[in-house]
This record gives sequence, structure tokens and C-alpha cells, in this order.
Amino acid sequence: MVYLSVECYTQFYMYTTHEVLNQPPPLADYNAFSTDTALVEGIRDYGIHPEGVNRLERVGARAGSAQVIEWGFQANTYIPVLKTHDRFGHRVDEVEYHPAWHSLISEAIGYGMAAQPPATTGISDSDFHTHLERAAMLYMWSRAEAGVGCPISMTYAGVRALRLEPELATAWEPLLASKSYDPELRYAKDKPGILSGMALTEKQGGSDLRANTTRAEPAGDSGWLLTGHKWFCSAPMCDVFLMLAYTQKGLTCFLLPRILPDGSRNAFFIQRLKDKLGNKSNASSEIEVDHAYAWMVGEEGRGVKTVVEMIASCRMDALISSAGLMREAVAQAIWHTMHRNAFGKTLIDQPLMRNVLADISLEAEGATALFMRLADATDREGDDPLQGQFRRLAVAAGKFQVTKRATYAISEALECLGGNGYVEESIMPRLYREAPVNSVWEGSGSVNALDILRAMIKEPAAFDVYFDEVSQTAGVNHAFDDAVSALKKRMVSFSGEDDAQWYARDLAIRLASVLEASLLLRHAPEVVSSAFCRSRLGQEGGDGVAGQVFGTLPKDVDAMAIIERSTPI
Repeated sequence: MVYLSVECYTQFYMYTTHEVLNQPPPLADYNAFSTDTALVEGIRDYGIHPEGVNRLERVGARAGSAQVIEWGFQANTYIPVLKTHDRFGHRVDEVEYHPAWHSLISEAIGYGMAAQPPATTGISDSDFHTHLERAAMLYMWSRAEAGVGCPISMTYAGVRALRLEPELATAWEPLLASKSYDPELRYAKDKPGILSGMALTEKQGGSDLRANTTRAEPAGDSGWLLTGHKWFCSAPMCDVFLMLAYTQKGLTCFLLPRILPDGSRNAFFIQRLKDKLGNKSNASSEIEVDHAYAWMVGEEGRGVKTVVEMIASCRMDALISSAGLMREAVAQAIWHTMHRNAFGKTLIDQPLMRNVLADISLEAEGATALFMRLADATDREGDDPLQGQFRRLAVAAGKFQVTKRATYAISEALECLGGNGYVEESIMPRLYREAPVNSVWEGSGSVNALDILRAMIKEPAAFDVYFDEVSQTAGVNHAFDDAVSALKKRMVSFSGEDDAQWYARDLAIRLASVLEASLLLRHAPEVVSSAFCRSRLGQEGGDGVAGQVFGTLPKDVDAMAIIERSTPI
């Protein structure tokens, strides 16, 4: 019997079967801004300040860099770990994150993604970014790793609630708007910058916030003592939390710090971390508070009203994140098919593959156009309150549409990679697992659909603004005009509350699809807007929008012209 040495064995067998052929190179070190044609054109059309465009270029370069992409993989491999006690038995309630998580969130904060633009500015200048610029940043950063978006979004949105209490806003907003990240758990006012979380829902109520049982009692000074539990508290290592609790006057909003002014730990206890389907890099937890010190925010007994705008902002961020996830999945699919051969042709040259790629590219373009218009409305609402009404209505419809379609589009993009797309190293499984959380957070699809029905009763002017918006493209496309007519007929067809609820999702889809189509007719080339209207709205005015199979575009659509707009080169 003859035995080969390790050296001989390696030399003999190393290259006999493992020459790598027909595999695409990694998609890395590209610019997530300049290679996204729809984003670049939208930023141009909305008139962002040149310095803002420069900032977006810098963020795009980092979001597409090999280093930041690797941080995303590391943060999802080495997920957060809860430490309830130290080795001496002291209760500490700390969550340990991998250094990659801290790097991702530190850079995001450094670019201003967690900072609410000043209340008085609506036009970007060299110092302040607009809501639109910030939305574009979050969209690009979500492509590399969406898990850090939760504390970023809560910090950004929480300021809207704090501004109802000027004294608290004066004290805390500069820290929340800071571009410095300090992960150490210490008194917030001793830090250069802080993060805000929120803990609203409880196990017995979920979205029904009035079913909460957490109680608040006066502390004897200007503060309150909160006692109760919260079923979902994401990013529990934040410095302050907005929380709902009952006083004698009803459900009220409070600001609760993790660390008290004397340096001691507030009575905030992390019971366990959630084992989630996705969003692995971000810690979500169940917590209890036991006479935890807090300050009241807003009017006593009007807690839901206090947090409404905060929730709306977080909903919009869920939409933005879904658009980013979708864009990344489309880019990965196009990149793979450009470099992979099958049956004698490059995959992207196969007619059926082009049909699929163009179709999912259209979905991503519609979502991109929608989030930019909603961010623009946020910038403009200070001068035009009707823009605020439009935003709240369109966010509810848009979140319903984009967050649901993202999961579907990402699954199709994953399939473009075949078996490679089902492997974690491809990033596609992570994108696919991440997508559903955005349709759940800050109100599930049905909650958003019901909010649209409430708006029909309480804010009918919002629909006037909506139809004024979409009427800007009346007469441009027959399928679009038919869809608008069908939408108006649907809105007046309800025979009662039960009937309206039954068709609420249908209404949400129509509202979102018509708005996306109108925006593309204004901002995108005709090859894109026409294909979107024909495939999403249909010849019969919107019937069959939901459940459409990707890859069923009309034969005369210029698929490559659509695909090239999403090609990450």
C-alpha cells in the first residue's frame, strides 16, 4: 500500500476539479448613489442643495464599499447577546453587540441619519440636510444592513413627539441630533450624542394601545414613576425611551432614561431578547419597568395623539428600508445575470430573464419614486399643512404596498441567482428575511389599511390633496386615467363600515399604485412609466394589481432600457 504525503496529496488534487468558472465577481466597492439612476434623477428633480448631493455621493460610496458590506455580514453572524447580571450577581441589563454593529451605526449617525432636520428649515443648505436627503441616506444604508435602521429611525422620529414639550425638546434634541455615537451606558446628558427607543405595545394588546396596563404615578417632583411591561422594545440599549402608561386622566406618553442623573440605573429590566425571523443584528426585547423614573411628554391623557406623528415617521422609514432592500436585491440579480452563462448565453441575454429583471426593476423604481415624494412632502408641510395630510394618507397606503411587494420582489430576485441565491453568502436570504418585518412594525398591513378608512372620515381634505397630486399627469397615459377613475368609483362604492373594511386592502393597493404611476409619469423616462402603468394598472383600470407574477411584461417593452437604470456599474 502506497501513502501520499500531505504535500503530494495537495499538489496532486488541488486543481483537478476546483478551477472556478462561470461565477460572478462579488458586487462590492460600487457607489450606491451614482449607480442608482432613479435615485439620482429624483434628487435632481427635487432640487437638493449641491452640498447635499455631495453628501449622498459619500454615503453611497460607503454603503457599497466592501468594508461596510462585510460589517453587515458580521453583525448578522454575531448577533446581540443579553447580559442580565454581571459575574458578581448585580443586575446590569446590558446587550452586547459585535463591533461591526457599532461601526455601522456610528457611521450612519455620523452622516446624520438619526437627526431630525431643524423644525424651521425646509430647504437644504450646506449645514442642514432635508428629510429627503436623510431618506436617501437611510435607503442606501439599508442596502448594506437594514438592522441598524431601527434605533436610527426611532431617534429620528422621537423628536417629533418631544417637540410637543418644548422644555424637554430643548434639553434632549441637541443630543438626539448629534452626529456622535457613544455606546457606553451612562447618563445621557454626559454623552456627546444619544439614541432614543420606544416601548409602546404590550402582550395583551399589540396595536390596540388602549389595552395597555402600564401605570404611572407622580414621583413627588416633576417626574413620574412607571410600572408595567412592554412586549416589544427594539434596541433596548438606547439612552432614552418614549413609553405609554396610564395616569388617572388616561393613556399618556413619557420619556424614560436608562441612566438617572445620579449615575444609577433606572428600574428598566430586559427580560429576554426576541428570537426573530430576520433583523438579526438588531436586538428586540421584552422589558419590565418597576417604578422607573420618567418625564411626561405632551398632554396628560393624550398619549396616542402624542405618538401619532412619531409612528407615522417610523412607518415611512419602514417603507424606505423596504425600497432599499428591494433595490439591493435587484442590483444583485442583475449583477449575477450579467456574469453568469447558461444554455449558451449570458443569463441577462435570455428573453425570459430580461422580462423578470425588468419587472422587478420597475417595482423598485416605483418604490423609490414614492419614498422621495413622501420625504419631499415632509419637507414642505411646515409651509403647507395640506402636505402633512397628504403625507399621512400616502404613507399608510405606501407602507402597505411597498413593504408587501418588497418580500415578493426579493424572492424573485433571489430566484434569479438559482441555488446560489439560497446561500447566506449571497446576501439574498438576509434581504428576504429582513423584508417582512417592515410590513409588521408600526402597524401591520391591515392597521394601515384601516388608517386610510379613518382618514376618509376625519381628514377628507387629504384625499383632495391626493387627487390634486395625481391629476398632474391626467391625460398622459390611458391605463393611468382608467385607474384613477376606477379608484374614485371604489371610494364611493362602500355601502357601510363592514363593506369598507372588506375592501380596505384593495383601496390601499389602488391608492399606492396610482400614486407611484403618477410619480413615474412625471419623473421617469417614458419607457419606465409606460411599462409600469401597463403592467401595474392594467387596461381595466387597476384590476388584478395584487398577486401579479413578475416576468409577465408586454413583449414590446424595452426591457434592457429599464434594466440598465438599475445596473450597479
